[in-house]
Amino acid sequence: MSNTILDVNTDSAWEEWGSRDPYFGVLTHPRFRRSAMTEQDRYAFFESGRFHVQYLMKIIHDHLDANFRPSAILDFGCGVGRTLVSLATLADRAVGLDVSTSMLKEAARNCDAHGLSNVSFLKSDDVLSSVTQTFDMMHSCIVFQHIPVERGRLIFQRLLARLAPRGVGAFQFLYSKTQYADTHGIAPETRPARSGGRGPVGPDPEIQMNPYHMNEILFLMQNAGVQKFYADFTDHGGELGLFLFFQKSQSSNPSLPNTP
Repeated sequence: MSNTILDVNTDSAWEEWGSRDPYFGVLTHPRFRRSAMTEQDRYAFFESGRFHVQYLMKIIHDHLDANFRPSAILDFGCGVGRTLVSLATLADRAVGLDVSTSMLKEAARNCDAHGLSNVSFLKSDDVLSSVTQTFDMMHSCIVFQHIPVERGRLIFQRLLARLAPRGVGAFQFLYSKTQYADTHGIAPETRPARSGGRGPVGPDPEIQMNPYHMNEILFLMQNAGVQKFYADFTDHGGELGLFLFFQKSQSSNPSLPNTP
């Protein structure tokens, strides 16, 4: 029998989170359980997104482009709109992209509740077939870790191809786990890259926690015309990551990878 670890269907799991417990699926804290969430909790949920967007723009202005002002923003893996709501206030046009129909519907309700009229929503797939325009800012946080690496690499490459010249990307990836300290962060090849689920074992859908090879990610960035980047370390309960901020050159025009 092969040692290859079979992937769970991450798209189906995320749709199940969207229909069952969408806010807890985004931020794993008991106060964001659908059964317990109050209006105060909802406010705190979106405030966390506002603080996150302030952090994004400070990093971009301090380390990449002091004069950067986005006109069109894509939020990949937008979920219920935690960051999309605040990102949309920065641009003329914002798009939420997600694989879960239930998440997209909840995000649309949240954008309406915040009085936003410049947001649209697209269903995602591995080849980004619904994304036909380019964007001068793209963002994704705590998303790629839930996508198997082979799929995630292709998606990231296709996102880079849709980032306009001089466009800015802000993408977070896991790269290792503290439990692999004895091997300097290198995971055994045959060990499942899975969490035990995001909540108590039992009723919650299982979510993968996949570390990416950062040399592959950096290769894709440079090949797409990125000339400079800035990185912050992240640590979510021993899941170690990098938040990568980068800007394309003016002349970059990468081609799309071949569809498998």
